[in-house]
Amino acid sequence: MARKTDTADVLAPVTLAVGQEDLLLDRAVQEVVAAARAADADTDVRDLTPDQLQPGTLAELTSPSLFAERKVVVVRNAQDLSADTIKDVKAYLGAPAEEITLVLLHAGGAKGKGLLDAARKAGAREVACAKMTKPADRLSFVRAEFRTAGRSATPEACQALVDAIGSDLRELASAAAQLVADVEGTIDEAVVGRYYTGRAEASSFTVADRAVEGRAAEALEALRWSLSTGVAPVLITSALAQGVRAIGKLSSARGGRPADLARELGMPPWKIDRVRQQMRGWTPDGIAVALRAVAEADAGVKGGGDDPEYALEKAVVTIARAARSRRG
Repeated sequence: MARKTDTADVLAPVTLAVGQEDLLLDRAVQEVVAAARAADADTDVRDLTPDQLQPGTLAELTSPSLFAERKVVVVRNAQDLSADTIKDVKAYLGAPAEEITLVLLHAGGAKGKGLLDAARKAGAREVACAKMTKPADRLSFVRAEFRTAGRSATPEACQALVDAIGSDLRELASAAAQLVADVEGTIDEAVVGRYYTGRAEASSFTVADRAVEGRAAEALEALRWSLSTGVAPVLITSALAQGVRAIGKLSSARGGRPADLARELGMPPWKIDRVRQQMRGWTPDGIAVALRAVAEADAGVKGGGDDPEYALEKAVVTIARAARSRRG
């Protein structure tokens, strides 16, 4: 017999995460996995893309186990599932298995709406993961990050952090976490200023600017100077991420006036003009390579590698080469 759904229960039979904000989607998954492993440390987690969930696969994954093990099955981009697989998922929603939690990540648009409606009708626990396009929403997000961490931050500090970092939620979360880890007592505007404005900001963003412009030697010189003056490696990876993502956002946006693009992409108009100049040598493949390099550097400076400085140098060189991909 299927369990009765409690939409407040993290381990409800089905969780539906709806939206396109990657950070919130990832957190929705992490919350379920953490709860499942708290209940059973040996929980088996299967994280699947649409091409990995073929007709019949869900039945195999959710079939009764000899050892009655707990399992979490995550399906990403559920709106892209094939018609036959969607039939399988809909059938499963009517009779979910014991000790199994299905997590469906859905973009929330018209594509695959039948599956979205079916999950809601079945009483799935729903988590909103919509993009935060309004500055007020991002400000509320930052406040919530500090509150969740059990830390006090002044309204001015929260606003200063949003102003300094911009619209990328993942970078805002990373910056808030860095402040929580490094700063004792109340986090105020002066603290945010020391971390994200002034010389540290100028030096870290100089590294990023030179890298995305394809000027490897100058970028490496700026990197070494930044590290020698005490700039935190995490600030440099954050600046590199912002630089590459800005290239990616603008390259995929439709043409228009800087003011219109600024509203669409969440950038100030002056930055639109700068990024337009920086993106001349970039290709889609180059952007993908650069994003991977940033991710590897971020892992390297946060404990995933033995030499943070080398991780940063490698990323800077890779990004600078990617920036010249169109020029050969």
